[in-house]
Order: sequence, then C-alpha cells, then structure tokens
Amino acid sequence: MTTPLNPSLLSRPFSCARARESGVSRHALAALVRDHVFRRMLQGVYVSTAIEDSVDLRVSALRLVIGPHVIVCGRTAAWLHGIDAFEYADLEVLPPIETCVPADCTRLRRRGCASSRRELHAGDVMAIGGIQVTTPLRTAIDLGMQLSRRSGLAVLDSFLHHGFFNQVALQNELRRFPGHRGIVQLRQLVAMADGRSESPGESWVRLEMLDEGLACPDLQFIVKWRGEELFRLDLAYAKHKVCIEYDGVEFHDSLLQQVHDERRREWLRRHGWIVVVVRKEDLTRDGILRKVAEIRTALRSRSPRQSLAS
Repeated sequence: MTTPLNPSLLSRPFSCARARESGVSRHALAALVRDHVFRRMLQGVYVSTAIEDSVDLRVSALRLVIGPHVIVCGRTAAWLHGIDAFEYADLEVLPPIETCVPADCTRLRRRGCASSRRELHAGDVMAIGGIQVTTPLRTAIDLGMQLSRRSGLAVLDSFLHHGFFNQVALQNELRRFPGHRGIVQLRQLVAMADGRSESPGESWVRLEMLDEGLACPDLQFIVKWRGEELFRLDLAYAKHKVCIEYDGVEFHDSLLQQVHDERRREWLRRHGWIVVVVRKEDLTRDGILRKVAEIRTALRSRSPRQSLAS
C-alpha cells in the first residue's frame, strides 16, 4: 500500500530536506518527478504539478534557497518578474539561481547558485514578497550586456511588451554604463528593441533580418478585409505584401493550430501575399541564412529597384 504524501508537500514548494523529513527519499522523489506528481522549480526545490505557476509561487521557492541579504539578479530576476530569459539549451537542465550581494557582504555559497559581489544603486533593487531583486529596468540592462545578441534583444522586447518601462527610460539608463563590458552590444540592441514583438522567436528572426541588411519590417501588422480585421502578421513588409511568420513551440505545435495557420496562410497567398514561415528548427545559423535569402528573394520579386532587399 502506498503511503499518502504529506499534505504540506502538495500545497507549496519544498526542499529535498523537507521531503526527507516527510518520509520521501531522494529516490522516491525522483520517481514522483518522473510520474509528473512534482516538478523541479529550482535546484533542490520542488512543487506539485497541480499548482499553477505564479510570481507568488516563484517567491516562495526562492525563499527556500536565499537569505535576506542576497539580491536576485540576471536571468533569475527576469524569471521572478515573469520574463523568460532562457534559451532552449538552458532548459535541458535547471540553470543556476543568479544572485549577488553588496560589496561588503559574503557571497551566497550554495549548490545550484551563482553569486557575485556588485555595486548597485538603491534604485536598482526592489522587493517582491520579501525577496530582494534587481528592478525590471536594471535586470533588462544587465541581460542586454551579458546575454547573446539574440537573447538580449528578446529580453528587452519582452520587458517593453509587458509595460515594465518604455523606450525613453531604456535609452536614458544607457548613460549610467559608459565603458561597461557589453555596453556596445546593449546600445545596438536598445536601438532595435520593440515592445510589439510577442515572442522570443519573433525577436530572434527580426534581429537576424536586420543584421543581414534587410530593412526593419512592420510588427504585428493588421490585415483587413472589407473593413474588418482578419489577421495580425508577426513581421511584414506591407507595401510589398511579404510577411514573415514565426512558428514557435508553445502556440503552433497542436494539430488544430497548424490547420488554422495553414488556412490563414492560404488566404494570404490567394490575396497576393508571399508568406515566409520560420520554424524553431530554422533557428540555427545556416537555417536563418536560408530564410533571410528567401525573404530577400521575395522582396526583390516585388521591388527589384528598391533597397529593402539590398
């Protein structure tokens, strides 16, 4: 007969130590994770799969790991603000919890945590549920300097999209960091950042298009028919009736969604649009170059004397 689980393990995040105290061994816990009873939230922190993700839940998980003088920063801070700053490869294993402490404090030394000493202004730090965390603006600035160009732009776009700050605030904040490592990249990304982007994949594709010399497309272009809004296109050169759509993992893998996408694209083609579809498997360097070439060919077919595709 299976021993009932302690109700406390089913109602909130818990540590491995708490699981052992409740009679669940490490081996049994691993089996419960495989059976989708629990999921790992952080290194050494678990939660019932029946509990929906939320900022409050993330705060509860972090409280089990970090102390009061520790500041959550980097990608973990973005996660706490509800922004996904992790690439596909990072999700194959749980990434470290990124933290920092004031220069006169001892760094957090814990398995699964990456900690550093940093000089932060008072305005760079806020509290969420009692957890100290870098503000959305400071988090975006840090990640724009630290991450790859693709991930950095996706993070900036996402923070803007969710209304944490505007482009003016982002531009003004740049003045604080002359000579910092990564500032050249950050300035470039801030100039391209756009809160109309709705997914990291859209940001990645737009960046590659711009880096390859294509003109900036319209974002979330609305297609109307007989005065009614029919579709919104991820990226479009509307005057030339060329659009680029990104098919990501979360929204386009179901059969129903695939049928819906194809019907929409058939309608667009019948009404004179060239549709270029970029899928997750195209996000390699060679794949992107092939797609950029396809976009360039489409633009040239519509505007042979224009500089859009030069």
